[in-house]
Amino acid sequence: MDKNNYCVIMAGGIGSRFWPYSRTQKPKQFLDILGIGKTLFQQTFDRFADICPEENILIVTNADYKDIVLEQLPGIKPSNILLEPLRKNTAPCIAYANYKINKINPDACIVVAPSDHFIINEEQFKDKIQEGFKFVLNRDALLTLGIKPDRPETGYGYIQISSGEVAGTSNNLNKVKTFTEKPDYELAKVFHESGEFFWNSGIFIWSLKSIMNAFEKHLSEVDSIFREGIKLYNTDNETDFILKTYSKCKNISIDYGIMEKADNVYVLCSDFGWSDLGTWGSLYEKLKKDKNKNTITGKNIFDYDVKGSIVRVSDDKLVVLQGLEDYIIIDTDDILLVCRKNDEQKIKQFVNDIKLSKGDEYI
Repeated sequence: MDKNNYCVIMAGGIGSRFWPYSRTQKPKQFLDILGIGKTLFQQTFDRFADICPEENILIVTNADYKDIVLEQLPGIKPSNILLEPLRKNTAPCIAYANYKINKINPDACIVVAPSDHFIINEEQFKDKIQEGFKFVLNRDALLTLGIKPDRPETGYGYIQISSGEVAGTSNNLNKVKTFTEKPDYELAKVFHESGEFFWNSGIFIWSLKSIMNAFEKHLSEVDSIFREGIKLYNTDNETDFILKTYSKCKNISIDYGIMEKADNVYVLCSDFGWSDLGTWGSLYEKLKKDKNKNTITGKNIFDYDVKGSIVRVSDDKLVVLQGLEDYIIIDTDDILLVCRKNDEQKIKQFVNDIKLSKGDEYI
């Protein structure tokens, strides 16, 4: 393994679209939602441990999840866990990791990835990451992995590629032309049929020098406040500095803050069986179905004329369902959600409404 290759795993989200199974206290990345004996977070770590030295894998997460991370990765060094005092989206998270790595290895190349993705063909995925590392090694380039769409999905962002591949690279590497966030169905259909658009996976590869230059150029207000602590990273004073830094740092994504503005953005087009498992519907697509195209979890469920639905109920509860088609039915100790699959994007609004009305008890 190349000692200059680093990985930053972003594990601080709350997975609100997977509510009520995913809750603030223990969000979806720390749950075994696939029922395979490992959480999505553990699978992500194992995947990158085959690509980067384990000591070069950094976990950026909310301070509230420190104990969960240590429990699920008992071998990790506490110094490899970067604790965010506040949720400020992905740009501050990446800026923090940049300065930590810069103190250790200014020559690093970095892959940044969310902690809750599903990958079918892991070997092909690893090959793509290695190809990406080679591409960015001696280039001032910001690389993202684009996923070939297999349907007109409205829940993902899209990347439009420029015509013509980059000289001296594989025929799957192109310059980025445009980014589009979560289009409506008709536009997503046009994107799918055009062959010019790929799903934005949210997985990035770059050299440390390139991403720090990009922050300085496009997000200087974020870069400057993290730069103030350049002598404090990896010291006893880092925690206090980060607490103050996050309190004055803006909330902004890396996509909006840098990727959509920079002119050195490239996409490595891929097709290794990817899903961000961002919604119940995306999970439904990956699970085995019964003869009525249902995916049902729970030992005491009686279903009659139920079709195309995802059902999750605890084993100790008896549930009778009749006449439902294309529904999400999720039952926890204190919450029951019944929602049409086609309306699952509204779950985030449900969560916001409940928080306003009931506070944080059910969130």
